Amino acid sequence: MANTLFAAIDMGTNAFKLLIVQAHLPGKFIPLLTVREHVVLGRDSPSSTISTHSQNLSIKSLQNFNKLIQTHNVPLLHTRCVATSAVREAQNKAEFIHSISETTGFKVDVLSGEEEARFSYLGALQFFPVFENLILNIDIGGGSTEFAIGLRGKVEFCLSLKLGHVTLTQQNFGDEEAERASNMREYIRNVIKESGLIDKVKNIGFEIALGSSGTIRAIEKAVFKGYALDFADNEALLSECKRDWKFSIEELKSVVERLCKGGEGQNVRRDGFFKRRSESIVAGGILLDEIFDLLGIKEMLVSGYGLREGLIADSLAKVFDDGYDLNANARFRSILRLATRFNSKRITTSAAEIASIAREIFEGLRKYKELDNDGINLTVDLDEKDLENLEAACLLHNIGLSTGKKGYHKKSYHIIMNGNHLRGYSAEEVKLIALLTRHHRKKLPKLDDASFNELEEAKQKFKVLCAIIRLSVVLHRNGYINYREMDFSHSHEGFKLVIGEERGLNYQPVVEQCVTDKFAVELTHELDYFKKVLKQELSVELKAPPFCSNESSKGSY
Repeated sequence: MANTLFAAIDMGTNAFKLLIVQAHLPGKFIPLLTVREHVVLGRDSPSSTISTHSQNLSIKSLQNFNKLIQTHNVPLLHTRCVATSAVREAQNKAEFIHSISETTGFKVDVLSGEEEARFSYLGALQFFPVFENLILNIDIGGGSTEFAIGLRGKVEFCLSLKLGHVTLTQQNFGDEEAERASNMREYIRNVIKESGLIDKVKNIGFEIALGSSGTIRAIEKAVFKGYALDFADNEALLSECKRDWKFSIEELKSVVERLCKGGEGQNVRRDGFFKRRSESIVAGGILLDEIFDLLGIKEMLVSGYGLREGLIADSLAKVFDDGYDLNANARFRSILRLATRFNSKRITTSAAEIASIAREIFEGLRKYKELDNDGINLTVDLDEKDLENLEAACLLHNIGLSTGKKGYHKKSYHIIMNGNHLRGYSAEEVKLIALLTRHHRKKLPKLDDASFNELEEAKQKFKVLCAIIRLSVVLHRNGYINYREMDFSHSHEGFKLVIGEERGLNYQPVVEQCVTDKFAVELTHELDYFKKVLKQELSVELKAPPFCSNESSKGSY
């Protein structure tokens, strides 16, 4: 698995972020781990020097990232670490970068504003099927805002302006709320007008405006949650099913108007909703509002991906000699959008790990079917679409947890079936994926039930895929997660799955409660079902004890 793992680190002005993914050609990657460290380099911006305190925090965060990268065995050549506005503008950036290299081994690439704009655009292409559209991509960062107009993965125009939500917050625009907002707006308008951006955008044009930053995602969430109203949206599940990652200029203005209202009550409400981002969200909202007005934007799509995902896509294209297709697997991205919409980062990581286990078992079954070794008699032929449907079910199996643990597998089924989320999938494929999420736990499926009528010929494939996802969930829930070594083999005695300990991982000593009697019962139950479906025994050898202290391996069940 290691040669398909990639990592990207974004040393941003407002936070440091790590992304680890597993790539599958020609154009798909699945996020395995997302980590955010609250390092605010932008606090040092008035002095144009990164302070010793900030340097120490940065190095500590990067050392933590390095441990995670090594734990996942991501190759050094597949790891990229970039810095943006705060480091780009710092007088002591050379000293800072050298210190990072000496202490962590990371070679930091300080991006130009134009490079940052390009990568943000590439990242957005991995989230929405907009490859064929002329896109205006906007990324509001802590120290700068990047604009890119692109078509089919090629950037026609890009520009970086020194307008960031952190740096704007730190500037003195007056003492009163209204005065600060008015002066900030005037400052933003002047910077944008003097840059020539308005004329350039008008001359080139765009079909779709896309936002790809944390600030814009926070505003979209505020729109969706009814932040501008006097009450919160209590029908979260129903609303989530209907919303589709966008907001209008009217919705933006209503949120910004509420953000700019003064008073202790409003400040408390803002802090509670936006949390760490609350300190600079007012500036971010005003900035986006002015951008909408000046560039004539009426509606914006909001990408869950950005700079880091763009770095990953660029790395894949380089490593695989342009074998990575930016426009491939557009339909699978609708799976990732749905998972991102409902799941927290921790739950998304858990689902991705289960998908990795399931892929290993699936590939093992398919390999021995193709070799026709030892009399294996699979009653169905497994192909790439079956694997994609299995991975989709793994990534979506726990989206129902957004409204509580009880019966979440049933809620996952209903979200998939009732939201028209899965673009490009046939009705039968959507039903197959939904049924796999419904039956990944609890009672075994009964194929004579009316809910299976629409599957027709896919019933036999469903049984095989269901056996795989159920086994993968049980293994993951008990600590046997994706980055352990896995070996799937076959002999005259049947199939064998060996999960071993990877070198360099610091496992906890075996504790009796880690491998419980409950796990043994669950595993035996799923192995019996596997045998019933595949007509072959499957033995599982667990060489490494589960890593019980790892939060991501515990899952949320």
